[in-house]
Amino acid sequence: MFKTQTYEGNTKEQYELVIKQLKALLEGETNSIANLSNASALLNQFLDRINWVGFYLVENHELVLGPFQGLPACVRIPFERGVCGTAAASGKTIVVEDVNTFPGHIACDAASQSEIVIPIFKDGELFGVLDIDSPKKNRFDHTDQIYLEKFVRTLESFL
Repeated sequence: MFKTQTYEGNTKEQYELVIKQLKALLEGETNSIANLSNASALLNQFLDRINWVGFYLVENHELVLGPFQGLPACVRIPFERGVCGTAAASGKTIVVEDVNTFPGHIACDAASQSEIVIPIFKDGELFGVLDIDSPKKNRFDHTDQIYLEKFVRTLESFL
């Protein structure tokens, strides 16, 4: 599940450790871009079998590329378009086992095969989404969803 071999324990314990590390990284910092940058770097360091992790932020009723780790990405995504836009419009996490079967999928990186997108809220309003892509089909399971949602809820308190 995680890239580094120095962390032992089951997947849930590893996610709990990453969430603790997120809190320690962001404690005392109020700049959202800095915090999103460190959050994407942290996830990129620990998650295995991913090829892109980052954020799209709400601006003028669309999503605009924010801090990320990976290849250059699509800059603007309309609400309700692709996995990110659909998650933003619904306000709910979307897990896609095979992006080739998702209607309207936006292929920023042809290597991406599966994806998870989690909406982020600030003061009750949609702030953006966390987007994670994998070159493997069926990469994200229910445990990933639960703990990545916890990761996002933790991050929200630092935005």
